[in-house]
Amino acid sequence: MTQEEIKQFIADKTAAGMSLTAIQDALSAQGVKIRFMELRLLAAEIESVLEKKEAEKAAAAAPAPEEKKAEEAPASAPAEPASPAPDGAAKVRGATTVSVSPIQRPGFAMSGSVSFGSGVTADWYVDQTGRLGLDNASGQPDEQDIQEFQIELRKALGM
Repeated sequence: MTQEEIKQFIADKTAAGMSLTAIQDALSAQGVKIRFMELRLLAAEIESVLEKKEAEKAAAAAPAPEEKKAEEAPASAPAEPASPAPDGAAKVRGATTVSVSPIQRPGFAMSGSVSFGSGVTADWYVDQTGRLGLDNASGQPDEQDIQEFQIELRKALGM
């Protein structure tokens, strides 16, 4: 199977409600060897891409707030220009950084910390069954944070 076929297989099976362990077993039966961590990261990546596509469809179906204002404004009134960010400057995201702890927490296969581009910080871990999770988060990471975290974690782990 090609990488795209594997991703499509994972997307189909997760949409059908199949557990990641069952998906891993089904892939193994088809001759595809994949570690649970890799499967977990691929499933998270697929999920975020699907959510992004759904959000884009919803945004395309509804007119933007500026368009609504222009439609509702009387014909004689000039359209208002888009206002800048409240603080007067555009929000700049930082880089997402991931560190792997040399001393592992008890009960976890590996762990470390992450500083997301949005400013949120958290501890990450992989438990003994290969599940990835976040702990002690200082806030809620957004979708872009999660995507960047997955990329940086793969780099940090040499994947």
